[in-house]
Order: sequence, then C-alpha cells, then structure tokens
Amino acid sequence: MRPSRREFVKWVTASGISLSLSRLGTAQEASFPARASLPGPQHWNPAANGAGRIDGVAKVTGAKLYASDFRAVDLPGWPATTSHAILVRAPDATHVYTGMDLARLGGPSKPSVVVTAEDVAKIGARAPEFYAGDLFCPIGRTPLYMGQPVALLIFERFDAFDRARLALRNGTFIKFGEETGPVVASDYGAFRFTRVAGATPESPDVYSPVQAGWVSPGRIQNTALPLWTPFAKETPPSYAKAAIHGDQIRADLDAKNPAWLVLDRTFETQSVDPMFLEPESGLGWYNRKDDSLELVLGVQSPYEAAQSIAFLLGKARPPFKPSHVNTQFTYVGGGFGGRDHTPFVLYVALAAMFLPGQPVRLAHDRYQQFQGGIKRHAIKMRSRIGIDRETGRIQAFAADHVLDGGGLANFSSNVAVVAATAAIGIYDIPKVDVTTVALHSHGVTAGSMRGYGTLQTMTALELLIDEAATALPLDPIEFRRRNALKPNGRTMTGNPYSVSVRTTEILDKLEMHLIWRQRAEEKLRQQQNGMLVGTGVACVTKDYGAGADCSLGRVELGADGAISIYCDHVEMGNGIGTALANRVAIHLGGVADEVSVARVDTYDALALVTSGNSYTMDQKTQDAAEKNPHWVPAISSPTSASIGAHVGTHAAAEAARFIFRFGLWPAALELWHISPTDPRAGDWALAHWKDRQLSIPGLPPLPLQEIAATAHARHLVTGAIAHGFSRWAWSRARFQVGAESYRAEIDALAVRKGGGKFERLDRVSVIFPPTDNNRFGTVYTSMCGTLVRIEIERATGALRIAKAYSVFECGQALVPEVVLGQAQGGFAMGVGYALLETLPPYEGGPGNGQWNLGQYLVARGSDLPLRDLEIEMLPPLTPDEPPKGMAEVVMIPVVPAILNAVFDATGRRFQSLPVTQTMLKEAIA
Repeated sequence: MRPSRREFVKWVTASGISLSLSRLGTAQEASFPARASLPGPQHWNPAANGAGRIDGVAKVTGAKLYASDFRAVDLPGWPATTSHAILVRAPDATHVYTGMDLARLGGPSKPSVVVTAEDVAKIGARAPEFYAGDLFCPIGRTPLYMGQPVALLIFERFDAFDRARLALRNGTFIKFGEETGPVVASDYGAFRFTRVAGATPESPDVYSPVQAGWVSPGRIQNTALPLWTPFAKETPPSYAKAAIHGDQIRADLDAKNPAWLVLDRTFETQSVDPMFLEPESGLGWYNRKDDSLELVLGVQSPYEAAQSIAFLLGKARPPFKPSHVNTQFTYVGGGFGGRDHTPFVLYVALAAMFLPGQPVRLAHDRYQQFQGGIKRHAIKMRSRIGIDRETGRIQAFAADHVLDGGGLANFSSNVAVVAATAAIGIYDIPKVDVTTVALHSHGVTAGSMRGYGTLQTMTALELLIDEAATALPLDPIEFRRRNALKPNGRTMTGNPYSVSVRTTEILDKLEMHLIWRQRAEEKLRQQQNGMLVGTGVACVTKDYGAGADCSLGRVELGADGAISIYCDHVEMGNGIGTALANRVAIHLGGVADEVSVARVDTYDALALVTSGNSYTMDQKTQDAAEKNPHWVPAISSPTSASIGAHVGTHAAAEAARFIFRFGLWPAALELWHISPTDPRAGDWALAHWKDRQLSIPGLPPLPLQEIAATAHARHLVTGAIAHGFSRWAWSRARFQVGAESYRAEIDALAVRKGGGKFERLDRVSVIFPPTDNNRFGTVYTSMCGTLVRIEIERATGALRIAKAYSVFECGQALVPEVVLGQAQGGFAMGVGYALLETLPPYEGGPGNGQWNLGQYLVARGSDLPLRDLEIEMLPPLTPDEPPKGMAEVVMIPVVPAILNAVFDATGRRFQSLPVTQTMLKEAIA
C-alpha cells in the first residue's frame, strides 16, 4: 500500500517525521471499500423522510468493518501474513517487578521478539507528555499501577501466539520480589471553584472564577490531600482570596441558623468499564523499503494519535525512526470516551517497529481490555446544602470531591474540573464553594468516559435535592422549579449559558406525566401484591464541547448532482455520517452519495498551521498568531464530549452553505432567467428544498441535478473546504468573494469552481473567541429529566423497573432515530451504573487480568423496561436552532431517578453505588 504523493504532503510534521492520515477505504482495491465505507443514500433519503442511517444496512449485515476486522492480507501492497503481539501487564503494584518466566513459553509458544523497558530505552523511544510514566515497568521497580505493561511479546505464527495467550492468563508468568506497597505520586490536579453572587441577579458577582481565574492550592505539602485552608504554606494569593470566600460559605453552613435547613451528606461512586463492544485493536507494518510505518487504528482522536506516535519515535535511533508515519483510521466499535487519547496506539507502533518488514496485529481480548482499558473515575464526595425554610430557596452549597485517577494522569484533571463545575446541576445558588482533587493510585488508569464526572456529582446532588424536598417538605418537582437557573442566570463559574435553557419546560413535562401523577395510587395498588413500589425523579444539565473544539469539512458537488462529504470526526456508533448527510442536505437539497469520516487528509488546500496551547495561551499570544492567515488555535480535535452534531457537522455545513450561496444560487437564478440586478437575486434566504428541488415563491422548482450541471458549466462554486474553531463560541472570519464580503463562523476556506482544483481564500479578517473564555465552566448545555417507577419484591429484594420516561432537548435533531437510540442506550447504561456494574479498585480488581463478563454485570434486556420506556424529545425552539450535544445528558438523570425511587419504595437512602439486590434485601428485611 503505497500512499499517493498527495497523501504524503506534509500536512503535519512532528519530530521530523512526516505524517499522513486517512480513512482506510481510500487506499483499498475496488472490491474492498464497499464493505468499509458509508454507502450513501441507496435509493432512500434519510433527510427527506427522517428515517434510517447511511451506514445502517452495512452495520446490521456485518459489512461495516472495524479495526479488529483487518489483517495484512486485506490491505493492498501489504505482505500476506500477519504476526501477532501480546501486551503483558503487571497484575500487582505493591511488589518489585523482577522479570518474566519466559521458560514457560518454550517450544510452540515461544515469542519471536520480546520488547521490554530496556529495549525501548535503547532505541530512544519517548512517552508523549500526556502519557507521562514508564511505557513498560523496568525490572527492579514497583509498577506504577495494576495493569502497567511490562513487555510486548511478538509471535510470527498464530499458533504460538494463541498458546502463549492462554498460558499467560493465570497471572503467574510475571515474577515479583519484595513488598514495597503502592508507588506514591503527586496528585493529577486540584482546583477550587468559589462564587459569591451580588445582591441582585443583575448585580456583578462579588467573586467568581470568571472574574478572578481558576485557582489551585499550594503544591508543597506532606499530606495525601491538598490543604485547602487559605493560610497553608506556599498558598498563592489568588487561591487565598477564593479560599477566604469559600471558608465563609462553609462557616455559614455550619452556623446552625434555625431559618435554614442544612444537610451534610457523603456519597461514593464506583469504578466501571466503558464496555464498548470492540476491544482495542490495531495493525502495524514497518515497510523498510519505503522507511514508512503503516498503521491501521480505530480511535476517537485520530490527529492526536498520529502526533503521539510521531513523538514516540521522533528521537529514536535508526532504524527505529521511520521517515513517514501513514496512519489509516477505521470505524470504531464503540468508544464512550475510552478510545480518546488511548495509549494503546503507542504499543501498536512499537510492535511494528520491533518486527520490521512484517505486519503485526495487537488486539485486546476482553480480559486484556478489562486489565488495561481506561475506566470511569470512582469519586468520594461530601456535599452540604443550605435552604431557606420559608422560601424553599437554596442559599449556599459546598462540596469536596476526591477522584481516584488510577495509574496515569490521562484526563483526570479535566474530569475533576468538569465534575466540580457541574456540581450544582440545574440550580441557581448564590454562594458556592467546591474543592476537587484527582489522585494517583495503583488502580487501572481512569480517564474520559460518558458523563465525564458529571454523572457522579449530579447523582449525589439530585439525591440531596430529593432529601431536602422531603425534609422541607415540598413537592420534589416544585422544589426543583423554585430553584432552577433562569436562562440569563449565571453558572457556578460566573458566566451565563449561551444557548437555550428549557429546564422549566422539562419540569412541567415531568410533573404532568402519568408516572408522576399516579405514583400514590400505584404504590397502594402494588403493595397488595407483596411489592414495594417507588417513583423517582431527577433533572440535570450537561455541557457539551471541551472549549477547544475543531471542525474540518469538505463538500463537493458533481455535475450530476452527486454530493460527497469528508469530515475529521469519527463514526463510533454516534451516527455522524448520517448527521453530516442530513445537515449538508439542508443547504444542498440531497443526501450525500459518499460520506467519509475520520478523514484528516483531504484539507491540504487550507494549508493550516497552529502553535501554542489553545487552552492556556493568553490574548496577546493569540492576537499575534492570528496575523498569519494560515494560523488557527488548533487544527483537529477528538470525537468526544458529545460534539458530534454540534462540532463534527459544523464545517461541512458551512462549506455546503458557501456552495449554495456562490454556486447553486447563481446557477438557479440563471435557470430562472433572473438577472443579478433583479431584487429577487438577493432572496436566497427565501429558497427552500423539497424532493431535491429548489423553490422560491412564484417560480417553478428546479431539480438539483440541473442546477449542479449549470454550476459546473458556468464555472461557479462546486466545492468548499472549511475549518472552524470553538472556544465556547465559534471563530468568525470575513472572505472577499468577487465584489462581496462574505462572513461565516469559520476561520479558513478553500473553494473549487466547476471541475477545477481547490484554491485557498485568505481571510480578510478573523475573530477568534477570546482566551478569557477558558475561564468559563459550562456554556453549551442541554437538559434532561427522568421519571422512574420501580417495583421491589419484598421476599427477595429483586428490583424491576416497571415504567420510565425521559424528556430532553437537543436543539435541532439531525437524525431523530439516532438521538432516540442514544437516549435508549443512555438509559441502559444508567441502569447498569445504578444497580449492577462495579469494579474493585485495586487488588481483586480488573488490573489482575482475571476479569471478564462472568464477573462484570451489565444491563441486559431483562433489566430494562423495554416496552415501557417512553422517550420524548422537545422540538427546537426555532427552525434554525443549532444542534446540541445530548449523548451524555440522557444517561445522567437515570441514576438518581432510580435511587430516589428506591427511597420512595423503601424509606432508605443509599449513599454508594451500585445498589444491589443483596443491599435491597437487607434494607427491607
């Protein structure tokens, strides 16, 4: 597989290695890509009838291929045989690692190559900063964490690999010496978020993170947890100011004010696995003839993966430093955050480099995925809330979060921040103080996962809210309505939301639903059958986006009306391909005939460059950098943080809008015989598509094919490439198009006319979102509320979810069926998290390599109200309301709603997860 000259254009270079990145289908023979690419509309139109997915048939028939499906023989130009690798991991992190019992892998199970920490050091490979820590535990050291790799074994014959894989499973292959206890390391991040509102909602805040910046306590200390007092040694003045305000809030909560109801509670959540269907897998080949490292990967963050591999080998000694790294990306068999910035790709690259000339496959089985895959953070929380008894209004809130980050930092610091800034959920609270710290431990690494910390903190919050409503007493929904943040209200970091806030509407829907209205009579009716019945409610908000989100999109229109779309975001079950097709169809009138995702190789015409860290740069640095018309704060971002609809489709939509405005519209005017000076020539906003025909009032409709043919014949715009950057607001730029100044929410643009080549249009001016936006917590948000009715069998404690209802808003739903599927899947994940799933954090946990689905319980159909789950999606407030991210928010309220229903049924409030059948049986005994 020899990449084309164009693919090897230095779109990005890292550590002296040129990188090319592409979708796998582009380099395949004619018979192969039909099984690996999104096939287009195939005689149906999801944009027109609102049904189906572009990849639906391929997915359900097994024709859609993932990284684990590929072998070298499948790839043109590759050698025919595939070697196999095993990543050996330490099942212990309290004793010194002394080596491996390689004698047990003699004869037919002997590896051809053994790669250890010593070998990696010899060749000069380096761990990228994000993955700081030993790639392999060296002999003579205690592993940083359970599941840390100690060696990579490579087998040229599958039979040897298979024998060794089974021999290694019992965990006694790795040898240990003296007991040292776990390695002690610094925490991954500690922050304090404090806000004191002004005297009125309109008044400036007395103190807030937006005003003063985010703060952390001093780092010099001899304690496991940070010293949060403002008077600790080495306390920065900026932190001391926040801490003084925060301590005053806590003093108010401790003051035993009879006018206040004060609750002080702890809550603890467990570690769980993302449990995506396809364990991590990759294929690598170091082609010595071309000095090229060829890779096939399935990740959520293609651009980052390629850069990390280039850094890994960028200072390696010959022949372990390739001249080129050509990474091709496949579909991802589920992600839920667990494939975002995964270190797995580094080991795929090393396997290929240590067996040059022969393709090597590294693929986890489920045991290995449990042992080494990224987990959800276990969090211990203490929350205090103060409520005015007379008005039922919340006056103050304080919380302390301690996250178990496991063995590597990964995204632990970020998760701690998001969890903290979400700690007050949908509520308007004038005084808030939240501390959060993510700790290193010897458990399996925790990182990005669906909910990203908010699942944990909002579960604790919604239980506290329900308990407060009971104590006041107030109806639980009325109490929430009374304290809900208004659309122009400020979040706990001190900024308002920039999108619609529909909490009251959702609460009204919950209140009027029969599950809520009939809760009392159902409780009485079922009690006669030996059942305990309870109804629970919860309402939450969840941000989407990460504050440095990028969108790359390329749209082409053929002379026959065929539409092709290319996007850098990843298909991982989120329906991004169909979302792209539908959003582009709004502007171009037809569903794409080709949609190619995970593409970061088709935008060379933009000639983008970047520098600095978009999260930490100051305004002066950004102002200086943007003078280069090729510069953007970041080029590409992972498919995570629920950004698929909002970010992933944005650039393609803007490219399509440009094609319509400067290609299809002038072509249509010619076909309608409307001159450029006619007042109607400016009425493009009145035009609309129906059945691939363009109409405006008073004129005959025009078929897309006829308009496209005219655009090509007249050498009008028939293709566009766009890039956008969002730091809680989109970049905006102005481009000169002939005599017209065109403005759009993008920062780079290239255009094709007729059948010609793409040419870049330099921006005339640009406005990037200010760097102070990095002080915001949540700006983009969506809301969801859930009702759950449960039945618990008195004799056994068995719990059944009898009925459930979730209502949410997501702006414009690009693919309603996918949105519904996300809500249903989120409900199932919530049930598993609340009632079933748990992983011991250390010894006895997944890091020992013995865990599989025999021990780990996930929600099955029998655990779900398959016929009694109602999902309602609120329509957009306006026809042009942008799409919102909703994949995470639909999961979050399910968990506290179930636990609040358990209290309603049993009178017992549980303070940890999961709430198992055994726990319920003991509670009602």
